[in-house]
Amino acid sequence: MTFFTSEYESKLDAKGRLVLPARIKAQLPENEGNVLMIRKSLDPCLIIYPMVEFNKVFSKISGLNEFNKEAVPLQRSFFAGTTEVEMDNNGRILIPKKYLAHAQIDKDVILVGMGNKVEVWNPTLYEKHLIQDPSELSELAQKYLGE
Repeated sequence: MTFFTSEYESKLDAKGRLVLPARIKAQLPENEGNVLMIRKSLDPCLIIYPMVEFNKVFSKISGLNEFNKEAVPLQRSFFAGTTEVEMDNNGRILIPKKYLAHAQIDKDVILVGMGNKVEVWNPTLYEKHLIQDPSELSELAQKYLGE
């Protein structure tokens, strides 16, 4: 089972390639080869999925009713904002420029393990999207995790 956690600092090289940290690479399923999916998030970041995890989301989105006026724009936006990338022998993935622009990533990045996926953030934007107030964190934990 894929399980990503923690934060990792990294940098893009001059060609826009990102080296995945060893701990992230170690969690990638071996039977999937070097193919990953990248999606533009609703937040200003990118999401990297191993294929097995992306296929779960893909099934839900592609299974929506194509005659539903709300479902079609969702499908269109989801699939237009998703691309397949291949990790090279050095553990690098080339992130398309329009994806980097969406996440406002120039050189420095923060990778955040999110269980079944990894978020890729501009470090400044990432800090702005973290919960800073412990009482707010407590309220959200009670709301979503409490019984």
